[in-house]
Amino acid sequence: MRHTSWALTALLLLLPNVASAICGVTYRAQAGDTLFSIAEMHYGSPQKWSLIYYANQASLVGNSVAGGEQLQIPCPPNDLEAEATPLKIDDAELKLLTGGGYAPFTDQNLPGGGMVTELVNAAMELTPQPVPYSLTWENDWSKHLFPELNEKKFDMGFPWLKPDCAGEPDNERCKNFHFSEPLMVMPIMLFTRTDSDFTFTNDSDILGRAICRPAGYFTHDLDSPDRRWITDDKIDFVVGDSPTDCFNRVANGEVDAATVNLFLGATTLVEMGLRDQITPQETPVSEQGLHIVISKRHWRGTTFLYRVNTGLSALRDSGRYQEIVSRHLEGFWSLLK
Repeated sequence: MRHTSWALTALLLLLPNVASAICGVTYRAQAGDTLFSIAEMHYGSPQKWSLIYYANQASLVGNSVAGGEQLQIPCPPNDLEAEATPLKIDDAELKLLTGGGYAPFTDQNLPGGGMVTELVNAAMELTPQPVPYSLTWENDWSKHLFPELNEKKFDMGFPWLKPDCAGEPDNERCKNFHFSEPLMVMPIMLFTRTDSDFTFTNDSDILGRAICRPAGYFTHDLDSPDRRWITDDKIDFVVGDSPTDCFNRVANGEVDAATVNLFLGATTLVEMGLRDQITPQETPVSEQGLHIVISKRHWRGTTFLYRVNTGLSALRDSGRYQEIVSRHLEGFWSLLK
């Protein structure tokens, strides 16, 4: 599992933005640098670390930024409006399915329908021999995989986490669906009390700890074949009623940590007014890709996935991928102020 230096202990500090950023440059990392310190240096705000992370994701390996490492420092875009989607029409033969309430990834009220929605739209424009497609919003996510996609009422859906299909070949998603290349990688964090002595840097640190994850959320990262934290009772695994319930348990000292994705955790802390009491650990407990899925029984499944993957690769090569991600992250963090 790859870990990245996140420097998240100061993620939710709401520092003022500088008038102009030192960006659009290449920075050679110095000994002791973190994504936090580099973001503060170039943008005047440590919470913008994610702009640097997604611009350099392929090279950030290990728990710290290596001295001498060359990092691209992107400029935060000023325009938060979505790009045009000329191929998206209401009644197309190719039908895509997504849902709302999943900020910053997908939501009808976000610019461009959210970060992942705009990435999909842009990738569809760059597929070999682009074709028109429709996009349907269904906010009841429980209907997406079964029956809508499984019964091929829609051709493809997004964004979906991929289980460990090598270790769990009988997993329902693995048996029934093909997955695209990751649209993006999402860090899954441990959120702990600021006065806690719990520091997570490797798997041995979590043994014997009480960890809360909301009901209905995946657990394959905690119970993978090389971990088996839940199956072998290596941790006290607590199922919370909701993200709010898990964070309340952390605040009350009932569990050592809550574990959810970075963006959901940040939003929940702000909504609950717990920024000063709970902070994320620097090392992710896992990193999970968000994918497009299509039924294995779809007669054009592999063809459609090839087109999507090729378009996504072209999007990354063109530089538009990073522009879209940076724009949406900038907007997301600004909403938490």
